[in-house]
Amino acid sequence: MTDKDFDDDEVRPGAGSEAHASDPASQDGDSTDDLTVDDILGTAQNADAAAEDAEGAKLADLESTLLNDLKRLQAEYANYRRRTEEQRQVEIERAKGEAAKGMIPVLDDLDRADKHGDLVEGSAFAVIAEKIRLVAERLGVVAYGAAGEPFDPQEHEAVFQQPTPGATEATILEVVEVGYRLGTVELRPAKVVVAVPAD
Repeated sequence: MTDKDFDDDEVRPGAGSEAHASDPASQDGDSTDDLTVDDILGTAQNADAAAEDAEGAKLADLESTLLNDLKRLQAEYANYRRRTEEQRQVEIERAKGEAAKGMIPVLDDLDRADKHGDLVEGSAFAVIAEKIRLVAERLGVVAYGAAGEPFDPQEHEAVFQQPTPGATEATILEVVEVGYRLGTVELRPAKVVVAVPAD
């Protein structure tokens, strides 16, 4: 190995570009205009910065428009789903109503047979009648119209008016045919004889 003299390679203070750049005294002497925060904030934008701001405003407008369109589409979809569900329920009720309308004559025959004593407890005919009535109940078919109820022209069909002494309001005197409804849908109005006040 050879001995090297490193004394010649020493860096002297103030010599070299790095020493000159990091020396605060030399910067103070060379720099005449120091920048402050107010100077930086108050400077006019160059053309590139102004273009970026204009593009940012366009993007914000576009984003707002797209967001409004998305909200509108979501509302339309929610309304569509609600209408579809309501329509589906109406179609279900209509289908049940059609099935129930076909059962009404059978239910009428069962009521007549019961009134005549043909449905003897324990007979095969009585068991079948009970099953048919259970199917109608499961569909949601409800019979209405009974003697003594107030007469309602919206629900009852008057086939005859009987002046009755002591009657204060129109009431059902006799049920000719029982009415049937399915939920809010009237399948058949009750046909009744109405007791009206005697003059």
